[in-house]
Amino acid sequence: MSVTSKLYEGKAKILYQTDVPEILLADFKDDATAFNAQKRGSISNKGTINCSISSKLFQKLEQNGINTHYLDNPSSNQMRVKAVKIIPLEVVVRNIAAGSLCKQTGLELGTILKQPLVEFYYKNDELGDPLLTRKRLLLLELASEEQVEEIIHLALRINEFLKDFFGKCDITLVDFKLEFGVDSEQNILLADEISPDTCRLWDNSTNDPQDRVLDKDRFRRDLGNVENAYQEVLQRVLKTVEANE
Repeated sequence: MSVTSKLYEGKAKILYQTDVPEILLADFKDDATAFNAQKRGSISNKGTINCSISSKLFQKLEQNGINTHYLDNPSSNQMRVKAVKIIPLEVVVRNIAAGSLCKQTGLELGTILKQPLVEFYYKNDELGDPLLTRKRLLLLELASEEQVEEIIHLALRINEFLKDFFGKCDITLVDFKLEFGVDSEQNILLADEISPDTCRLWDNSTNDPQDRVLDKDRFRRDLGNVENAYQEVLQRVLKTVEANE
């Protein structure tokens, strides 16, 4: 299998078409962005770290009955994936109040939610990726009623798995973003990535509000040691995977 052309370049990855129409190649970049790309930078080895973390988590999710676009890794920062049509929604699952939820509601940072909150954001840079009500989502025909129900069901299942998995890594899963796509047979698959770029992760070994941050908030908030935090997540993920095999 060989690459034929660039299909799409996003903030964190480049997608390439291959000579097999059903298979794409995702190349993970070291580029970092925040605040809808208003802040830009680079994190050393981020592409390799995020690709490795995502690959391990996709494999574990597949073993737990969640269908993903993951196939294999031809290199350390590349992932072969099934070609899907991405549903233009960012699906955010929240377990603890942080980030925009605190800003928009006045909830105190760290408030544990009584039950997971699933939110939908429109993947549209020009509009600033706005939060959508369910009726607005359906009005825009971004997904069908049945697809919305399935996505919510899958998001909550993924949340339960990831909370348990990261707990074994001595990490608290605060919230995270998912993306889903539809394959040629109209199956909904988990796509994109699961990494410190897309998850808010707190180290359970410290209560310090800055030291505990193991995700892209270190870049957003200029906390420093970003690569070290990402590397720490990778090492804990690998250790946990190894311990459970």
